[in-house]
Amino acid sequence: MSIVTISSRYRIAIPGDVRDRLRLRPGQKVQVLAFDGRVRLIPLEPIEAARGFVRGIDTTVNRDRDRSDVGRNPDLR
Repeated sequence: MSIVTISSRYRIAIPGDVRDRLRLRPGQKVQVLAFDGRVRLIPLEPIEAARGFVRGIDTTVNRDRDRSDVGRNPDLR
């Protein structure tokens, strides 16, 4: 466990072991949340990083119809 000190300008440094474990890099965006008396930092990834993460998923499953489809197509009622 690492301990950091808040500076007079309310800044902290993320310890190197934490940066390495989470693969944080300079300039990366981090979402800050106050939750249950704690501060949580959530590293954000660009949407491009998600490309291909569902590769190989079965897309042949039957899906429910959207409610908006019912109003436009009387055959769906």
